[in-house]
Amino acid sequence: MVLKTVIVGMADARVSEEQDSTLITYALGSCVAVALHDPQAMIGGMIHYMLPDSSLDPGKAQARPWMFADTGIPILLDELKRAGATRRRMRVFLAGGAQVLDSSNFFEIGKRNYLAARKLLWKAGLLVKGEDVGGTGSRTVSLRLSDGRFLIRSPAQQERTL
Repeated sequence: MVLKTVIVGMADARVSEEQDSTLITYALGSCVAVALHDPQAMIGGMIHYMLPDSSLDPGKAQARPWMFADTGIPILLDELKRAGATRRRMRVFLAGGAQVLDSSNFFEIGKRNYLAARKLLWKAGLLVKGEDVGGTGSRTVSLRLSDGRFLIRSPAQQERTL
């Protein structure tokens, strides 16, 4: 079987119903990726968002809702439901939220991004199955729909399954 790669760009999200697809996003620094997989329906989705709260720029949030956790995650959940996924079967993974470009930790964007995802997922009744967050390095992550494996690759480590 040849796997189809579906790239999730920065401030972007994708849903796939194709069992042979792999959702992938590159270079997560302070950004966070939320990956969701319904193993029974073989449906998955992923968002790569940059900021926790759309109140920083409501106009930009309306034009690019995937840029923010509070606008993008609920839309992704709705799209997964429309595609046939069921929340109670959903497996959820998080990655990113590193502390980059802010050595003084003044803004703490990575930490705030991570906490925003946890809060939104909790409110939606979803528990996180696995996460790889924090630190100071970037990550590339992928979600294979065929078996639900969430793979993480970073410059300091070999690819591993979460």
